[in-house]
Amino acid sequence: MIKKGIRRQIVLHYFFVVFLALLLVEVIFMFALRSYYYDSIYKHIESRIESVNDFAPKFKEPEQSLQSYLLNTFSLPFTELQLLDEHGNVIDNSTNFAADLSVQTSDVTQALAGDTGKWIGKQPSTGQQVMAVSQKLDNIVGDQVYVIRYTTSLELVNDKLFTITLFSLGIMAAVLVIVFVVSTGLANSIVRPINNIRDVSAQMAQGRFDTRIEGDYRYELGELASTLNYMAQEIVRTNQIKDDFISSISHELRTPLTSIKGWSETLNSGGYDPEETKIGMKIISKETDRLIGLVEEILDFSKLEQNAMKLVMGTVDLRELLQEIMLNVWAKAEMKQIKLQLDSEETAYLVHGDGNRLKQVFLNIVDNAIKFSHESSIIFLSLQRIDGNIEISVQDTGIGISAENLARVRDRFFQVDHQNGGTGLGLAISQQFIERHHGQMLIRSELGAGTTITVSLPALQAEPSVEPSQLTEGQI
Repeated sequence: MIKKGIRRQIVLHYFFVVFLALLLVEVIFMFALRSYYYDSIYKHIESRIESVNDFAPKFKEPEQSLQSYLLNTFSLPFTELQLLDEHGNVIDNSTNFAADLSVQTSDVTQALAGDTGKWIGKQPSTGQQVMAVSQKLDNIVGDQVYVIRYTTSLELVNDKLFTITLFSLGIMAAVLVIVFVVSTGLANSIVRPINNIRDVSAQMAQGRFDTRIEGDYRYELGELASTLNYMAQEIVRTNQIKDDFISSISHELRTPLTSIKGWSETLNSGGYDPEETKIGMKIISKETDRLIGLVEEILDFSKLEQNAMKLVMGTVDLRELLQEIMLNVWAKAEMKQIKLQLDSEETAYLVHGDGNRLKQVFLNIVDNAIKFSHESSIIFLSLQRIDGNIEISVQDTGIGISAENLARVRDRFFQVDHQNGGTGLGLAISQQFIERHHGQMLIRSELGAGTTITVSLPALQAEPSVEPSQLTEGQI
């Protein structure tokens, strides 16, 4: 007995469908076969009756001689030939047994009505199933009405049909056995991979993400196995990124906290001149701002992940925004003797967006460009309108990004160079902010040749102003 499950359902469904199909075919086949045999017997008797009808009118002998001649000449093997009168009474028959006094079956009634009558049923005297075919003889010598009736047993035919039925049922049983074996094999080919996938998934659920689904499965099961393996691989990678992030953020937090704690203890001990105290307070303020920036970056990412970030939308001039950013990072660029160059027309580049968040995006992009550029290099910033969009490009000639890292550079917590610090969330946050503004961010880079980041945002469609000199008479 197959235990409950998918295997049992598959086997039972296949078995049930094939069983019904075979049963239907069996019924149709046996009905057609029975009709074929019965019709053959009927047609054979009917042709014999037609011969009697052709001969009887030509017979010129006395009536008694006609009866005897018909019974002797037109009888059939294993068939009783009877002559009936117009009331269904038996006049004579071809057997040596005593005839029934009267026959009142439907074939006789049909024959007297002028048709060829046919009746199948059990003969009262023998209890056998028989077929009787009757027809009235016309144009006989004298005015006597005769009904010629052939009665044949169907026992041999029924025995043959029963044998064929048993044989066909045997074939049906053999087919069902084959179907059972094939459906069981098919069910196993589906259930075994599912069980394997289930077992491996259970191990993954317990935290063993190093396990993999082995086996070359096809179609949907292969896709499912590949998806689960990919999921486990991504979880391992994400856990590694998380561990790296924790290690990195711990280092990033420890450095400013160490400076703050050291200078706090130094200042608390007293005995230093005002100039040294000013330097210490400046370092404490700088490191505090750095801590606030790290915490805010993590909070922003958390809000974006929970879809809790609210944007304050308005009209933003991107040219003014970039100029402001250049002023903000000027001191940092000056330390590495890096020159910032803005290439744009002397016009407004307006978009509909959150100015603070867009500033955060481009400040992060420009800050990264400075961080990974060589000393005494140039960073190019450009603005241009293309097909109803405004494209902002930030291009540097720094260390660049490898093709392997370029595919992952926008992943959360991922850092190309861990020595430069950071949370690895900057580009991930920027990407989401740009998408919230219905824009796109494209990163092109070549290791050792620099990086170009292009951001495309929908331009704000302003209503064109019409000068009085441009109005025609019809417009005035």
